Amino acid sequence: MTSRVDGRKIDELRKMSARIGVVKRADGSAMFQIGDTIAFAAVYGPRELHPRFLQNPEKAMLRCHYDMASFSVSERKKPGPSRRSVEISLVTEKALSSVVDLKLYPNAVIDVFIQIIQANAGTRCAGITAAAMALAHAGVPMREMVAAVSVGKVGKEIVLDLTKEEEDEETGATDIPVAMTSYNKGITLLQLDGEVNKKELIEALKLAGKGCEEIFKLQERVLKEVYSGGKNE
Repeated sequence: MTSRVDGRKIDELRKMSARIGVVKRADGSAMFQIGDTIAFAAVYGPRELHPRFLQNPEKAMLRCHYDMASFSVSERKKPGPSRRSVEISLVTEKALSSVVDLKLYPNAVIDVFIQIIQANAGTRCAGITAAAMALAHAGVPMREMVAAVSVGKVGKEIVLDLTKEEEDEETGATDIPVAMTSYNKGITLLQLDGEVNKKELIEALKLAGKGCEEIFKLQERVLKEVYSGGKNE
């Protein structure tokens, strides 16, 4: 397979865009769009954690809240959190907590709210990417940036950045969400929905690294525009 249904090559991301400062009352916020998937993230904190018995005198708590708007998909989603949104909230916390210096804020909490307003696959990856930018915009100290992208197996090919149509392939596509750090290239999220062999997994991780590198460049550019007095906010 040299090209896909939407005309992309197997190692090609969908068109991307990003903005900073999209939620004015938040301490930091960002929007990330990849293809038809759009994620907004807003950060509040660090602030004192209540109730107090949840406080940790050694470090802050990072809480992520992921949800999809009811109108984000063609079949109307039931409002409110679901088992899936709770699971994605938890993996998002794990994907981001390793790069955030939580020890600087004992007894505090940093809340990250992620809302998917339009969905066409890769929503958890778009949410993580937006959340990382929002944390940076909020001035939360981070050791490095995090970006996330989905890779997968469609038919016999390992491809980058699956669409919903590819995820729903009758052949039974395999979806592999991956999050990576910008400098050390550490993997902070790796999930597997389907089956691949060792060789295919290695190939998928290489593709994910390539995709994340492109996303890092976009993240860096939009953040620099804000802090250099650009028009992003």
